[in-house]
Amino acid sequence: MATACPPLSLPPAYLPRGSTSAGPARRPLPAVRCSAVGGGGLVPGIVFSEVMAETAAVGTAEEPLLVSAIKGKKIERPPSYQLLCERHPSFRERSENVDLVVEISLQPWKVFKPDGVILFSDILTPLPGMNIPFDIVKGKGPVIFDPLRTAAAVNEVREFVPEEWVPYVGQALNLLREEVNNEAAVLGFVGAPFTLASYCVEGGSSKNFSKIKKMAFSEPEILHNLLQKFTTSMANYIKYQADNGAQAVQIFDSWATELSPVDFEEFSLPYLKQIVDSVKETHPELPLILYASGSGGLLERLPLTGVDVVSLDWTVDMAEGRKRLGSNIAVQGNIDPGVLFGSKEFISKRIHDTVQKAGNSGHVLNLGHGIKVGTPEENVAHFFEVAKGLRY
Repeated sequence: MATACPPLSLPPAYLPRGSTSAGPARRPLPAVRCSAVGGGGLVPGIVFSEVMAETAAVGTAEEPLLVSAIKGKKIERPPSYQLLCERHPSFRERSENVDLVVEISLQPWKVFKPDGVILFSDILTPLPGMNIPFDIVKGKGPVIFDPLRTAAAVNEVREFVPEEWVPYVGQALNLLREEVNNEAAVLGFVGAPFTLASYCVEGGSSKNFSKIKKMAFSEPEILHNLLQKFTTSMANYIKYQADNGAQAVQIFDSWATELSPVDFEEFSLPYLKQIVDSVKETHPELPLILYASGSGGLLERLPLTGVDVVSLDWTVDMAEGRKRLGSNIAVQGNIDPGVLFGSKEFISKRIHDTVQKAGNSGHVLNLGHGIKVGTPEENVAHFFEVAKGLRY
């Protein structure tokens, strides 16, 4: 998913990013275009929307099921939601138009009624407001027109003021809250400082991250300056989303897992913690979710950020992940998206296994990454049916 952005009905769940392209004998999944760095980074020409399903009988007028699960309250079943993607010719046009943002964000929810609806947007959406021009080019993905590779270039980056640059985001979030009316949680999202910096220094997506690592290891003061600017701006952006209706916000730090543990502690962890501390000062009840794909080597460090939820991918056993993270933090995930190519019996078995390992509180059921191309729609529907039928 691009802008950086990924459950069903028991503990909240997560079906992360992936492109949808129907196979010859299958209908394409209903989808929306959204950009998010949900575990793998930006996907050229693809957007996804996150949604969580739930029956009206389980939710309350005061608080959606997903939010209650994150807070560790006693609930009847785990919430779940999923990301659905579809190719569109112009991402920015669609993601910067209020009516289209609302329509696309609601498409999966209207079909599957998950427990959450995620804003259709992109983690790179704030960049123009920070004096960093970019576009998403068909066949290539995100392109930063003037990569930030010098102290002078970084000095030209300004603080992001969402009210001035992305008023459509606030308008869309307000409309989504009105539309779903607490039958599902409305989720916002932002990119983490290191992931945003990676795009801006590399000039777009990267396979080896040599340019940002060169800056980190030879001119760290330049990178720290850039990371601080993103930190201040993303903290403000999260607050803006919360003030306009977001009931939880996910922070995508997909590229942080390109760092060694010691480098994560210098170039990612302190900035994530700054964001969380700043947001909690003004919005102490706002749940914050952290997703970093392939984070098994960093797992014990992620709770140090102060987030409320850590989203796991499928490469970590749920029971082991719970043990390594500790008992004071909620988890999201973490079924392998490839499971949805299996039989309905196999899908059901994996759902029950994941929920059993996660325990009966503080779990959002979801995939550990995005839905794969060609995933049968009936299997996605089965996933939600099983999830919504679970009871603790």
